Amino acid sequence: MSSYNLLSDSIKKYVRDQRWEQLRPIQDAAIQRIISTNENYILASRTASGKTEAAFLPILSKVDFSEQGVQVLYISPLIALINDQFYRIEELCEYLEVTVTKWHGEANKTLKEKIIKDPNGIVLITPESLEAMFVNKPYNVKHLFSNLKYVVIDEIHYFVGSDRGTQLKSILSRLQDLNSSKFKIIGLSATIGDYEDAKKFTGDALQTKVLRDKTSKEIDTEFRYFKNEGAELPLDLLKDLYIETKDNKVLIFPNSRGRAEELAVKLKKISERVKGHSNYFSHHSSVDKEVREYVEYFAKNNKRNNFCISCTSTLELGIDIGSVDEVVQIDATNSIASLIQRVGRSGRQDGAKSSLFLYATHQWSLLQSLACWGLYKEGFIEPSESMNLAYDILLHQALSITKGYSGIKLSDLIKKLKSNFAFNDIEAVDIEEILNHLIEIDFLEKLQDEVIVGIEGEKIVNSRDFYSAFTVEENFKVVNAGNKVGEIPYTPQVREDENILLAAKIWKIQFVDFKAKKIEVIPAKDGKKPKFNGGGGIVHQKIREKMFQILFNNEEFPELNQSAGDELEQMRKDFSIFSIQNFETSRPLLVSEKELAFYTFTSTKINRTLLLLFNTLEIKCSLDDDASVFYIKVSKEDFFSKLELIKNSLETIEKNITNQLETTSDVFSVSKWGVYLPVKYKIALMKQKYFNIKGAIDFLRKVSV
Repeated sequence: MSSYNLLSDSIKKYVRDQRWEQLRPIQDAAIQRIISTNENYILASRTASGKTEAAFLPILSKVDFSEQGVQVLYISPLIALINDQFYRIEELCEYLEVTVTKWHGEANKTLKEKIIKDPNGIVLITPESLEAMFVNKPYNVKHLFSNLKYVVIDEIHYFVGSDRGTQLKSILSRLQDLNSSKFKIIGLSATIGDYEDAKKFTGDALQTKVLRDKTSKEIDTEFRYFKNEGAELPLDLLKDLYIETKDNKVLIFPNSRGRAEELAVKLKKISERVKGHSNYFSHHSSVDKEVREYVEYFAKNNKRNNFCISCTSTLELGIDIGSVDEVVQIDATNSIASLIQRVGRSGRQDGAKSSLFLYATHQWSLLQSLACWGLYKEGFIEPSESMNLAYDILLHQALSITKGYSGIKLSDLIKKLKSNFAFNDIEAVDIEEILNHLIEIDFLEKLQDEVIVGIEGEKIVNSRDFYSAFTVEENFKVVNAGNKVGEIPYTPQVREDENILLAAKIWKIQFVDFKAKKIEVIPAKDGKKPKFNGGGGIVHQKIREKMFQILFNNEEFPELNQSAGDELEQMRKDFSIFSIQNFETSRPLLVSEKELAFYTFTSTKINRTLLLLFNTLEIKCSLDDDASVFYIKVSKEDFFSKLELIKNSLETIEKNITNQLETTSDVFSVSKWGVYLPVKYKIALMKQKYFNIKGAIDFLRKVSV
């Protein structure tokens, strides 16, 4: 029987009315499996392949929406994605007269109240809104969601291997406890590197199957190189980029909000000078929500006018902005997953190619871009980092559960945390130790055999910031004539008469109100890009190893333009002095009079671990992780003898690092909730999140310099 015939009559009518000639491969497979089985599924297929419909067509055909309570919960990482998907799902549900309700901080309160009075249909929500409900109105959680049949997690890769993902797993586990019959989970993603980790989001990996559409899309790619030695982008790059993008609908992805503003403003200026179009925008988390929504609306609904949006990861996920002709990446992405998501934003129409232009501004960025591109073509996506010992999120959830119950027996709290599938690998003795610590610091207060939230804990739990696993930036609101432009963090640049760039415009600061955290601005003619917080990303070992191989093999890359090709050849010439026989075991050491340059070509986390080890042995050095190189200020003989010392004591490395971290644990920002943990658990988290001790030991064991 064809998958179409398995659908309900109403959903068949929807498919006919859409005039689809046929169902897409992922839809065909999902309909057959979801309707005929009671298993959890991960639906994996490229961007714009119809994954949302692949989940909802069979769910809407299978679920009896006349039953009491919300039947389907859709969870998304972004409010903007909820708002976008709402219209698609609502259109689907019109055929069944099923209610679809948005539930997040910006959603309509009247509609929320209506669904509380009569729980039914589908609710679209973020993990943070679910957390807030568990904390403040736990009876609403039970009232709304105790008869759930399906939970759909959109962009599930975004959650895998993150604090936010562990929090979501815990929430899902708590939701399952409220349901008499277990609901099923459907995860959607275009870029999963580790299916086993994604399957753990269901709490039952054995009963979770992966449906994967491996159909790839043709991508036209060109790499261009413009050497940049200053803080701002070179004019030649901007001119070339303008010519390349002026006649198209384009998304530009730089790797920072400041760079996004610089690009939007400067390209707009060039366009004004040559009388080109004026549709240059910036789109990132610091631009005001209404401005971002206007940009999304403009892009989606302007069929005739070209546009250029300079954006960050806010447009990396699946928000529908219509047809995009080209994607431009400025410098290397930190991950292959991110590159895939970004490339997938272009060529979304059936049969259309995706188009990628990559502009590198320094040689290591060019090499990393080539490595990511090569690994992508080989089908490699980074697996997620293990988060199996999330002591920090356990601490947060202990407070959340205690608050939600308005007090709970300590033994019951331990039991709830131990049975929560997000914390399967954490021992009961560790849970008890963390809870006792919370009692000691007055986050919890013990009353006989019960605990309630303590006085210090109340300050934390009653904060709006409590519901999220991520740290919210402390920003100043930027206002022009009463209209909010966006928000920027406070830096020395924020002072009167200074000019800043925000929302693709130049502003002069008129007044800074420190008490109200508000900056009054007026339009200006010239300005500097605002400075935003945020460090570099974590680069996987496989990317660095690929960079190493590219340097020492003779592979040609037709994607490179002349300047990019020349730069790669120069790098290969520079490294040709090294005789590398084995990419696995050999690493270059460049010896000069002033210093040694030790090229490790390994991951960010292993490099951090090596730096800590070198410091322990008083090897004076600095790390440039972009180039994966240590600049070492000791003699070659001294370095070799100390390296040999490390290699001869590999079994004590973990102990040495632990001792070092005990004296410097306050230096590292472990995580939002990790700061409240006992020292031994802070160190355990650091070793899990920030370092890779096993990887460093393996590296030292096999590598010769």
